[in-house]
Amino acid sequence: MYELIQTVLSSDEKTILRQLISDLSASGKRYFLRNEILHAFAEYCHQYQKPAYFFHSSSLGTLIHYTHEIILEEDDIWLLLRPRIGSQEVWRLLSADTSNFDLQTPQVLLDVRDRFVNRYQSQILEINFHPFDRGIPSIDDPRNIGQGLAFLNRYLCSQVLSDRSYWLDVLFDALHRLEYDHKQLLIGDRIKTGLQLYKQIKQAIKIIGERPPEEPYEKFSEQLQTLGLEPGWGNTASRVRETLELFDRLIETPEPAILEAFVDRVPAVFRVVLVSIHGWITQDDAVGRPETLGQVVYVLEQAQSLENKLRSEIKLAGLDSLGIQPQVVILTRLIPNCEGTQCNLRLEKIERTENAWILRVPFREFNPQVTQNWISKYDIWPYLETFAIDAEKQLLAQLGGSPDLIIGNYSDGNLVAFLLARSLKVTQCNIAHSLEKPKHLFSNLYWQDLEEQYHFSAQFTADLISMNAADFILTSSYQEIVGTPDSLGQYESYKMFSMPELYHVVDGINLLSSKFNFVPPGVDENIFFPYNQKDKRDDNLMQKINDLLFDSSDDHIFGCSDDHIFGHLENPNKRPICAIAHITSVKNLSGLVECFGRSQELQKQCNLILVTNKLHLSEATNSEEAAELEKIHNLINQYNLHSQIRWVGIRLPKPELGEIYRAIADRQGIFVHFASFEAFGRPILEAMSSGLPTFATQFGGAAELINDGECKFHINPTDLEGTANQILQFLDECNTNPEHWYEISERVIQRVRNKYNWQMHTKQLLLLAKIYRFWDFVNKENREALLRYVDTLYHLVFKPRTEKILEEHMQR
Repeated sequence: MYELIQTVLSSDEKTILRQLISDLSASGKRYFLRNEILHAFAEYCHQYQKPAYFFHSSSLGTLIHYTHEIILEEDDIWLLLRPRIGSQEVWRLLSADTSNFDLQTPQVLLDVRDRFVNRYQSQILEINFHPFDRGIPSIDDPRNIGQGLAFLNRYLCSQVLSDRSYWLDVLFDALHRLEYDHKQLLIGDRIKTGLQLYKQIKQAIKIIGERPPEEPYEKFSEQLQTLGLEPGWGNTASRVRETLELFDRLIETPEPAILEAFVDRVPAVFRVVLVSIHGWITQDDAVGRPETLGQVVYVLEQAQSLENKLRSEIKLAGLDSLGIQPQVVILTRLIPNCEGTQCNLRLEKIERTENAWILRVPFREFNPQVTQNWISKYDIWPYLETFAIDAEKQLLAQLGGSPDLIIGNYSDGNLVAFLLARSLKVTQCNIAHSLEKPKHLFSNLYWQDLEEQYHFSAQFTADLISMNAADFILTSSYQEIVGTPDSLGQYESYKMFSMPELYHVVDGINLLSSKFNFVPPGVDENIFFPYNQKDKRDDNLMQKINDLLFDSSDDHIFGCSDDHIFGHLENPNKRPICAIAHITSVKNLSGLVECFGRSQELQKQCNLILVTNKLHLSEATNSEEAAELEKIHNLINQYNLHSQIRWVGIRLPKPELGEIYRAIADRQGIFVHFASFEAFGRPILEAMSSGLPTFATQFGGAAELINDGECKFHINPTDLEGTANQILQFLDECNTNPEHWYEISERVIQRVRNKYNWQMHTKQLLLLAKIYRFWDFVNKENREALLRYVDTLYHLVFKPRTEKILEEHMQR
């Protein structure tokens, strides 16, 4: 960046930069974010009739596009530049002489931000995780961020090549530790060294090569055990030989593909715990709450897929004959006042599984008026430590031993996963789903003003603890980690930030760490299957859904009355535009209604179908819901859309939602996800899996779900006219070429099948658990130092913050 800044300040563009700074200052503001900076520069270029290239590719234009923040102080101009994804630089220009500039440390910028909110103090706690990265391999190309497994496999293979005998002993030590309920697996005590293991495997390959390929393991198990090889290599002679040969090839010619294939067969995971604390975990129609529904559905489907995959792995390893069974537990809280759901049951079997369970553990009754009821994700922090202590005892009793893998979900579940994994010394996986910090602008700078409602001081600290302590992190998209060239990623927002008068985060997370892995989830293909699979559809359900969405004036459909349905379609045969979302400002359904209302051409060709959880202002449970509901109703009245909109406002079971997508597809409709920001967007996958051409917000990870292809399906929800034109362009192509809709429909179906399915997700997840378990064994000294630092942060900052929240709750 030095050369670029030098070029600007040593040319005529310096005068333009000074003028731009002057224009920003004239607004009366002192802190400017990227969109404001770009807008001001565009206004300047328009006012002074600069050519188009000047905005985009002049030296100053390039510098402005790299600039994500400008802070104006009396004597200084501060620039936060992002020259590439995952990298930030702080530069200071002197106001009196902009020719004078220098690179600054993150600490200096954090002080500037504190001064901006009048909360600067000379001494403040600094949190810096960078020292723990030393000596640990990191990804060097930002394009490979999120591919930690592939990177680690290449690194480990290179190490085996450099010192084969050492790594043979390391591999032997790791495999020798594998056991199930004190039953040794793979390697017995007769084998003492890595070299001896290598020789015995060579001999075993010869012996097994003489057996019939399909001969069961039990027939030749004694021969292998004589060599010191215990159960777990396979269930048939051919399977055992393949596994032994993979080990042999790994030592002879270590390659990432061989390592991955061998590790995939290692029987190292039998008991898995999925932690999802606050989410109203139930399997009836009341699954989840609006703020946690996506997470709960994800966890339930992941548990089903995990149990099936583990059962298959155990069988292929030849361990089912020993009575070894997989166990998957979703750990959540028991809620006494459960509002008619099953959330007050301690134990509940998960549907479509043989041995997967929901285990509910109650919070201790600090104040029963609070702990007996559902608790918001913003208020839950004081109860997590004691919950983890109580849950550990119940988990060990339920599982009959320690778990092999603990997976946290969301900030609170990840913190409990950290506490359990730290105590039990097992592998920890972190899944954020959605981090709150980047969703609330300036939430860290103004945390004191927001503390009573959101308790961000506890939450952001919990995030730092769990994401750094985790052995590996799963994300659903690349953008979740480091965003795009134009915007910060969710995890990237934790790289450097200030909590004035509490602490400064100088380096909060290593974005190039190999612990990050992009492993998207799937969809439940039993429910969200393509519209053209007529044999799987229920005729009665199809008719009821069509009545609900298009035709019927029946007062009661699925429990829906007139109170749950709004609008009567004048022409139900027009092509439907459908949106399914909860009522929140972020989902931005009001924006979609306004986009539809402003476009006469859209209204001419289409009806708008909204499916939400609420319909009337009286149903709102908070000010955000009330504001969004009121806005939608006002827009419908403003644009007189009553005969062109059908709005269903009731929570429907998943099978009915699946049929809604298919009913829209039957009429060659489209699905629109109009969120102002979406970390992932499960409804997008559900719609695509059902065969619906789908338009989705370009802001967030949702943009990665759609392959743009020939047509532009990424929309900017702030550009209503542009979005309407994009949709109309697609409709025009469909009207001109009737096959076009079917081509796009088939394309999105195949995209979900090929990239977003639970079988691929679960295979990758278990592979990650095994390889990172081995990596931690190799890297245990560095990891222990990191965990001690995390423990200090937990006790020094997190616990005191939660104690303050508990004091508030005790007074209720």
